[in-house]
Amino acid sequence: MADEFQTAFWTAKRAMMTAAETAYNRHGVRSGQQFILQCLWETDGLTPGEIARRLGLATPTVTRAATRMAAAGLLRREPHPTDARLVRLRLTERGHELETVIDQEMSALSERALRTLTPAEREQCIHFLHEIKANAT
Repeated sequence: MADEFQTAFWTAKRAMMTAAETAYNRHGVRSGQQFILQCLWETDGLTPGEIARRLGLATPTVTRAATRMAAAGLLRREPHPTDARLVRLRLTERGHELETVIDQEMSALSERALRTLTPAEREQCIHFLHEIKANAT
């Protein structure tokens, strides 16, 4: 059973990552960056640490991604108004423009992955994924 679970989980994760990379790369966004963009669409001007806490990531992970995103023209770094050690991440015009299209890509990817499941099975799947995460941490 353990081998079956590990194989099924790994292959599903890999398939989702491949599909996500394909979907987001069309718009100059790397997979995973959509979650940083979502945070900034909700509240522009967050620090990397604030984004890291919201996403359950390490701050250096967000800082590295933000560096790549700035180079891609999705966001810019601004000095923090009261703490010279911090920066605020602000969306560029291009970063703002991607909100609708990335949201559509996320929805289409989720729908594609879940298309054979009933609404109740979709809820169960999400519930079980949350439980797996909780059990693994």
